[in-house]
Amino acid sequence: MTDNYLDVHIADDVAVLTLNRPSKLNVLDVATRVQLAQTIRRFGTGDLVRGIVLTGTGRAFSAGEDLQVVPTTYDEIHQAFATFHDITRAILETSVPVIAAVNGIAVGGASEITLCCDSRIGTPAAEYYQPENHRGIIISNASSLLMGRLVRNHAMRIILGSQRIGADEALRIGLLDEIVATEALVDRAVEVVRQWNSDPRTTALHLGLLRPRPEEIEAAFLREDDAARQSWESGTFTEGIAGFWASKNAAPSAPAQSN
Repeated sequence: MTDNYLDVHIADDVAVLTLNRPSKLNVLDVATRVQLAQTIRRFGTGDLVRGIVLTGTGRAFSAGEDLQVVPTTYDEIHQAFATFHDITRAILETSVPVIAAVNGIAVGGASEITLCCDSRIGTPAAEYYQPENHRGIIISNASSLLMGRLVRNHAMRIILGSQRIGADEALRIGLLDEIVATEALVDRAVEVVRQWNSDPRTTALHLGLLRPRPEEIEAAFLREDDAARQSWESGTFTEGIAGFWASKNAAPSAPAQSN
């Protein structure tokens, strides 16, 4: 079935959620973000499936937030952050494993969504890109906590340097756990879910022990919200978005997405 730009199907007792807007590199508008969090919660109880796989269609996992609709007030920025944060919250509340199957480039907020997943499996085309620091935008999704938790000191160069991290480098530093052929990606992610959740009773308990504590995540959300407010009040956000569109108009082939 399809909800907005989110396709949902069940494969071998695992829910596969596919971002399906390939003409726009699977950008995440507000409606899709809300639907994604709701769908994760629906399948995350463990009553319907053994786990969840999140992936994308085409050459991108997702290019993040669609900047065609630019916030004009801080309240709008806060709401945008809230819908991203809630996806992270939904994933970490599940009683089943959640695997990110990274089929292509993952940008900004979409890259950050993968950080709270229990594993990240990629193809050779997988690529991570956090452009926020050079666009006046603040990282979100509790990535201020989760990025360092995964890659430690590499977080500084990824965030501050806005470096593109290819699949091999992502595997080396811990952003990816495994690289597989493109045609095997979803099947491998489903296989990992089933291997990990052979007994849902103990798996749910171990997920609770191994994932970050809810209070840690909520504290990260508050810090990111405050930083976003300061970015807005200083004018950095507005200048950064204006610069983004100026560069895009100068190079029409560039994607129109960022966070």
